[in-house]
Amino acid sequence: MQLRNISKSFGTVLANDHVWLDIYRGEILALLGENGSGKTTLMNMLSGIYFPDEGQIFVDGKEVVIRSPKDALSLGIGMIHQHFKLVDVFTAVENIVLGLNEPGRLDMAAVSKKVCDICDAYGFEVDPAQKIYNMSVSQKQTVEIVKVLYRGADILILDEPTAVLTPQETDKLFAVLRNMRDAGKAIVIITHKMHEVEDLSDRVAVLRHGQFVGDMITAQTNAAEMTSMMIGHSVTLNIERTEPIDPKPRVEVRDLTVCSVDGVLKLDGVSFTANAGEILGVAGISGCGQKELLEAIAGLQTVEHGSICYVEDGGTRDELVGRDPLSIAAKGVSLSFVPEDRLGMGLVGSMDLTDNMMLRSYRRGRSPFVDRRTPRRLAEAVVSELSVNTPGVNTPVRRLSGGNVQKVLVGREISSDPTVLLTAYAVRGLDINASYTIYELLNRQKERGVAVIYVGEDLDVLLELCDRILVLCGGKVSGIVDGRKTDKRQVGMMMTRLAGDTDA
Repeated sequence: MQLRNISKSFGTVLANDHVWLDIYRGEILALLGENGSGKTTLMNMLSGIYFPDEGQIFVDGKEVVIRSPKDALSLGIGMIHQHFKLVDVFTAVENIVLGLNEPGRLDMAAVSKKVCDICDAYGFEVDPAQKIYNMSVSQKQTVEIVKVLYRGADILILDEPTAVLTPQETDKLFAVLRNMRDAGKAIVIITHKMHEVEDLSDRVAVLRHGQFVGDMITAQTNAAEMTSMMIGHSVTLNIERTEPIDPKPRVEVRDLTVCSVDGVLKLDGVSFTANAGEILGVAGISGCGQKELLEAIAGLQTVEHGSICYVEDGGTRDELVGRDPLSIAAKGVSLSFVPEDRLGMGLVGSMDLTDNMMLRSYRRGRSPFVDRRTPRRLAEAVVSELSVNTPGVNTPVRRLSGGNVQKVLVGREISSDPTVLLTAYAVRGLDINASYTIYELLNRQKERGVAVIYVGEDLDVLLELCDRILVLCGGKVSGIVDGRKTDKRQVGMMMTRLAGDTDA
């Protein structure tokens, strides 16, 4: 596949600017770039979600026009998105054939056999009759990949494919992708994890500010050089973890039990202590109760049983269970929360940056008129310090890329001077430079004596950043380990309860 002079604009924002890119069969290409550099937009044009404003696309030397995902699939192009497009109540095989016009009467037995043949050919493990709601995240991702292969895809695009996988699941996925490459498929991965780029890809292509700045053979480069190309200057990729200074209990959770609105048990007897001046990491497979844990501490989740105590410097203890966020703040508890759902819970997409900053401060006003100057100054400071790619602070948040939305949310919460900072996937979707900026900000909070609870999906980062790591499996604590003395294999096994109930 060849892309020539591909451009795409959204209003005044130029997402792709005359991009040239070649994609080869039998190769794994890693597409890198900062947030807002146009990676996902470019791939969405290949998969038929967007239509380019100008430029040409060639497949096997022939110019093609891609107006829809159906056109893309007819050309052998399939994209596996970070958020899966599956129907939970259907089986794997039902999802795989959903929307296809098969000739004659649909023979599900024949479809199941073809699915099994595809799995055997590349090393997948899929039960065609298993319901999606009974699958793990990695199994759902496998179904998505098999779905595009069933439709005849020769060019596969994967957006952040390892975002919610354990190290063991990542190894399985990489083995399958290598098998597909060896079978002649062309594979493009969008990722911010440099160690995965070095481990998996054959070639790297870099976008910066919507423009193609170059490509290189992966074996002939390194993470620092790739990051420099992405950003335009050299950067230091190092998380400086300092020793906690006089850590004291700040949040004590005892025997916490939480159920979802439909009665499913999400947390089962969870107990731990988060200390002031410490970063406590929370690891676990997606859906193991991380979201419910932070929401319960923040007063956003109903608690069935257990205790959450906020411990003040003088030793006074305040029970937070049964309180909503307003009453928690009224007790003098300064708590900030970066939720997993950044646009559904954290920010309002139709409001601009200034108004989203004001969501935390408008109650402090002492006159009938809302103060917009202070939130505007804060918005400008966040844009400057975190390098938010935006036309201005009056731009609606929904027009920003996912990574820039995340920067706005994290910047707002950190700026409120908390004593407890709860973060759920604070760097999800962020490029490597922005991620390290966030890690530095979290370390600054820790040095100020803030109790930081960091839910993350990258085990390498958890082990480099966090002082202790709480591992959740199926809503229970399978262990608490020292971030300086453990390794990601051990944590990965504890996430799947292979390590037993180890506590440290």
